[in-house]
Amino acid sequence: MTTLQIHASCVAFGNQGVLIRGPSGSGKSELVLRLIDAEGYGLGDNPHRATLVADDQVVLTLINAQIYAKPAPALAGLLEIRGQGIVNVDYVQDIAVVLVVDLMPAGDIARMPETKDQRTELLSLTLPRLALDGHSAAAPAKLRSKCFSSQVKTR
Repeated sequence: MTTLQIHASCVAFGNQGVLIRGPSGSGKSELVLRLIDAEGYGLGDNPHRATLVADDQVVLTLINAQIYAKPAPALAGLLEIRGQGIVNVDYVQDIAVVLVVDLMPAGDIARMPETKDQRTELLSLTLPRLALDGHSAAAPAKLRSKCFSSQVKTR
């Protein structure tokens, strides 16, 4: 069993975990807040609201060729809202990660990404990857569309 703690955030859509990576100020917590605050649609008719797994520090564990995410114990159920501080929110303790989102400036995101740019390695596993501008108004819709399209499957 391999374990790694990283600077990232994570949300759950049912039994699908989405790991959100990016440098400080890239919009990780803001995107998490938008995903858990309101229902939205992916590519389909069902609304999807996320649940917090972890904000700021995520503990990743590789078990049986699957990566699981959980919050760092001291930060469980806590979400930073810039300008307000730290708030308590409902959270999921443990979730299988099925998608990695890398936040970056819009100008650095390929309009039509190559296949190699839509995958990433994490703890020696290859996972689907999505590059997003975390501050974009469309970021939650783009993330939900990726999660609920045929490109990402629940294991």
